Amino acid sequence: MNLEEQLEQCQHKLKWATQQLQVQVNSSQLAEITDLIVQSMTGPWRYFHTPEHIFEVGGDQDAIEVLSALFHDAVYVQVDGSVDFNLSYYIVPFIKEIRGVLQIRDLNQLSTDPTLEMVMSVFGFSYNQKLSPFAGQNEFLSALVAVKALEPFLKLGHLFEIAACIEATIPFQTTSEDGLTSSDRLYKRLRETNQKFDLQFTDEQLLQIVHKTVRVANRDVLGFAIPSSANFLDNTWNLLPETNHNLSSSSYTVQEYRTSLQKMEGFMNFLKPEVVFRQFQGEPDDTTYQGWVNGARKNIEVARLYLGSKLFTIAFVEALSLRVGIDIPLSTIMGELPSKAHLGANLEEFIPLIPDNPHPPQTYIETEVLTLLEKGRSKSSAYDIKHSPLTTFMVKSVGFDEIRRQRDRAKEFFKGNISPEEFLAGCEPTVTKVVTEGVLKVFDSRKVALSGS
Repeated sequence: MNLEEQLEQCQHKLKWATQQLQVQVNSSQLAEITDLIVQSMTGPWRYFHTPEHIFEVGGDQDAIEVLSALFHDAVYVQVDGSVDFNLSYYIVPFIKEIRGVLQIRDLNQLSTDPTLEMVMSVFGFSYNQKLSPFAGQNEFLSALVAVKALEPFLKLGHLFEIAACIEATIPFQTTSEDGLTSSDRLYKRLRETNQKFDLQFTDEQLLQIVHKTVRVANRDVLGFAIPSSANFLDNTWNLLPETNHNLSSSSYTVQEYRTSLQKMEGFMNFLKPEVVFRQFQGEPDDTTYQGWVNGARKNIEVARLYLGSKLFTIAFVEALSLRVGIDIPLSTIMGELPSKAHLGANLEEFIPLIPDNPHPPQTYIETEVLTLLEKGRSKSSAYDIKHSPLTTFMVKSVGFDEIRRQRDRAKEFFKGNISPEEFLAGCEPTVTKVVTEGVLKVFDSRKVALSGS
């Protein structure tokens, strides 16, 4: 979807939603809000959190859900590196920055603003509170942008619902010590906010609002339950460069690539499938919810082994590269990506195939991961190929049990507890010999190219 199509789709959804809510917004106002949303979602580091994503999250049945989704990822400080200049118009009056930390202004620095107070009440935030990127900062600021941009047209009750839906997109919230889920806690805050601001929603209406928040939140993470693990890993690979901007460079280093894999592998091992999706009083039904949880569990297990296998491989490459220097581009060791205009020798050419696997997979997950490594994810990314020939060779040479052991050794190597040479010495000698000779052949091909012979 190109920029013109994104703008057209966004404006269409805005127009439909405002008509459903029976509010009048002229075409120039719709165009201004459309530009605000799409520009914030099309920054240079946006690979996954794009306009296409927000169109999917909103669905097409409920106006509040559609509007909430359009704004829910407008602010994403970790991805964009800052707040989009146009969005800051709605944020700066209420938020300050102190030594890199964003903080809600103190009450004595603000005029009375019921809309701000309502959003804080929905989120459970307070004046002078420091915001954390891992505890709702982006969602709170996105909700603030949404309610302030839409305040001239919508009722306070509509803005209340939108803030609630955006709050629900704070991902992976766990059950509290007193047994309350994230939706239980949100419902409690909505009841308190409803009473405090005299919004006059009935208990039944509040329940329906929470159901809306659940639907938006679940669509936001629905990719975790996607049936194809290859597609799930495609989404994962789109997330990597959003917070690892060096991958957008044509010469990212071995360590930069390793760091991006290491962070994602750590996240997948930390994440519990049970906290990915939400369920609240019958929304969604038990069958749907359990299907999503089971899908997430399978995809997370696949991702853990897949990323762990690639983490060992890149650790091996890093240890080898340190014989040459510290900040060595990955392409120096592996060769250029096929997508690059210059096609020189590639390490893949010198890695032998192992048609009769001496270490066949022992489980369904291992079988799926080996297939993904050998055949590839659904598509290549701008910074990586979709299949993993070197990791495939490693897995077939030593088996997944040894890969897991070496992954743990790799983490000790990253911590500095094992030297590069100690790490290489602890790897299968045949594998070390084959890969080292392959890298030397890549270097030899460059030597020949430089000599012009």
